[in-house]
Amino acid sequence: MKVLALDFDGVISDSAPECFWVSLRTLLRFRPSPTCEALLVDFEATDRLFIREKIVASPQYQKFLKLMPLGNRAEDFGVALQAIELRAELDDQATYDAFFRELGANFAAEFHRYFYWEREAFRGAQPEVWETLSVPFAGLIEILKARSGDVNLAVATAKDGHSVATLLANYGIASLFADGAVVDKEAGRSKRAHLRTLAERFDVAFDEITFIDDKANHLMETQQLGVRCLLAQWGYNGEREHVVARENGIGVISLDALEPYLFG
Repeated sequence: MKVLALDFDGVISDSAPECFWVSLRTLLRFRPSPTCEALLVDFEATDRLFIREKIVASPQYQKFLKLMPLGNRAEDFGVALQAIELRAELDDQATYDAFFRELGANFAAEFHRYFYWEREAFRGAQPEVWETLSVPFAGLIEILKARSGDVNLAVATAKDGHSVATLLANYGIASLFADGAVVDKEAGRSKRAHLRTLAERFDVAFDEITFIDDKANHLMETQQLGVRCLLAQWGYNGEREHVVARENGIGVISLDALEPYLFG
């Protein structure tokens, strides 16, 4: 292994509460939603020290979290909120993809665009709250610090580069990533594009890259390149995704087992 490539949300950063908050604000740009509005009012009235706990305890957030593994990018957060409001039963990738198509390409494109506008506005207006909602997976941070001299570290993410750079700095690990080692949402919808970019930048073969993501659908795409793929059990997935990963020859790894598995 010459390159260890990591997804950001759900692998490095426990950022689902931030995604949920921004998604609520974004959906309200499209149409009135008493449910979304009430949630935001409640969250915004909560002290910053307890706001993350408040979001995580929300039943709507828990439903959102269950649907996250079936999506790919920011527009999928909008799809998840729509499904929750319409009480659509999306139990697997096929039913999710069909619901996504029903909403139409225009909804997806517009939600994607406004989501990043809302995130930028949120980060600018309430930076401390924004940071509170995206905390690191501490155990992984320690592994990266300890092993950064043994492998080239990289990020392959559907998140915007500005947010990633800010949070890597906050987590104290920005210096572990070389210039060009962070490939963000601009690379494309598929993580295959991200891994191709990293292979070119580091001048390595695909089988010299290990890629860790918390979404089985991303790993199923990228393993076709010859990349070694691992599903991060500490991320946003559950038994449904673990079964899919194993059925497709993808290892499911816990945070405790990660360092000895990768480095012996």
